[in-house]
Amino acid sequence: MMTAENYLAGHVLLIDKPLNWTSFQVVNKLRWEIRQAFNIKKIKVGHAGTLDPLATGLLVICTGKMTKQIDTFQGQIKEYTGTITLGGTTPSYDLESEINETFPTNHITEDLIHQTTKQFIGEIQQFPPVFSALKKDGKRLYEYARAGETVEIKPRTIHISEFEITKINGLNIEFRVLCSKGTYIRSLANDFGKALQSGAHLSVLRRTKIGDFKVENGVTIEDFIANLKN
Repeated sequence: MMTAENYLAGHVLLIDKPLNWTSFQVVNKLRWEIRQAFNIKKIKVGHAGTLDPLATGLLVICTGKMTKQIDTFQGQIKEYTGTITLGGTTPSYDLESEINETFPTNHITEDLIHQTTKQFIGEIQQFPPVFSALKKDGKRLYEYARAGETVEIKPRTIHISEFEITKINGLNIEFRVLCSKGTYIRSLANDFGKALQSGAHLSVLRRTKIGDFKVENGVTIEDFIANLKN
């Protein structure tokens, strides 16, 4: 049975984040539920790696003294699965914004799709999306983007160890990626479309692993709350 002392001493929670929740909302909800359940006035709760609202899957949540391990967990290799949709781009590189430009796809074959993944294996340079929470001059990039302001974004070095196409269904390309900290799968989708001499955006994303932590060992927010004292 979990106690207040367990959470304060430090605990790692594996949460399967639902669609349309921000990572910040999940942290706030769990902190509030833990405080209410055990009558705790104050407890540290944080997550080891943001997931976009339109992504689902593994959030590693740390409580109490385990929050000191967040940087360690964030630095571990991550696995994602999802769908890249060819033929159109969006400003956010995913479905948070609407398609703003369309491109031809008739030249794209299954063989070309598989061959193109090889360009993204290893150490590569990647530009973060303009719609991201990264800060520049004290403001988050998405604040500039939503205000219609253009800012210079520098590329970052990331590492992709595996980029596997798992299914091709028309213009919807299902994939699995193993990558380093700092990788934006939205940017990968956008860059993949360019490499195919077309356009693309991310339409589905699910994080399945962070280091040795797996989403199948995680619980939903509802199940966590229901079993909080068990």
